[in-house]
Amino acid sequence: MANDLRLEFAARTDTGRVRQQNEDCIAVSPSHGFAVLADGMGGYSAGEVASSMAAEVVRVALEQELVPRGVEERVPREAPMRPVGQVLNDAIQMANTAILEAASAEAGHAGMGTTIIVAVFGNHAVTIAHVGDSRAYRLRRGELVQLTRDHSLLQEQIDAGLVHPEWARFAQNKNLVTRAVGVGPDMEVEENTYSTEPGDTFLLCSDGLSDMLTHAEILTALSEHESSLEEACNVLIELANANGGYDNISVILMREGQSAIEDEPSLLGRIRKWIS
Repeated sequence: MANDLRLEFAARTDTGRVRQQNEDCIAVSPSHGFAVLADGMGGYSAGEVASSMAAEVVRVALEQELVPRGVEERVPREAPMRPVGQVLNDAIQMANTAILEAASAEAGHAGMGTTIIVAVFGNHAVTIAHVGDSRAYRLRRGELVQLTRDHSLLQEQIDAGLVHPEWARFAQNKNLVTRAVGVGPDMEVEENTYSTEPGDTFLLCSDGLSDMLTHAEILTALSEHESSLEEACNVLIELANANGGYDNISVILMREGQSAIEDEPSLLGRIRKWIS
């Protein structure tokens, strides 16, 4: 089967210690194997509106397009399934259009926008699409790798050699994004696909986490609490708040395990158990 691996999720969003409201929004669909995280921006409640709209538009679009996990071979499709990358791009573009239309219709929402990152699992791979500086990481056999590259002015300065990566956390312009959903009609979505292995843990997070914790701190938290994604999720947010909690903090953890088929004992094994 195309999606025979078990997929475990844990997700949490927190206002942090400084902000008065939470402008992050998360959505998780275990049945369809995807997660969405959006970090809104804008005055008054506009950031919250933009992130909520983006997450909801993308969630609905993906659930309408993607076949639920584990039923691909049991339910014939009337039309060939489109590539996941194309589905993701179209869903995020729909969210961009919806936010632009809402902003033009309501003066208080003018200028609102949001980052977004989406991960879709299937066929022993994960496809990740993002706009802005919300990030994706992968923990595999003790090694933590940042999979996404921030769409930000700071990242451009790092690439140009103007800022050393170790000092990036302390830069004054670290929150200036160069791409966002809802800012303009010509938005570009970055999309990549990565192979997955049983035991891989994937992290999606807003900059409220990545700005507060070093790469090493994230690795330590995930490694020390690897047995429970829920506990790891809570620890990451607690650490971000302990380090200042200057922004909203959102974390989604996902892990693929052995398939249900592989976990079932063989016929010979069951016979031996019966007669023992």
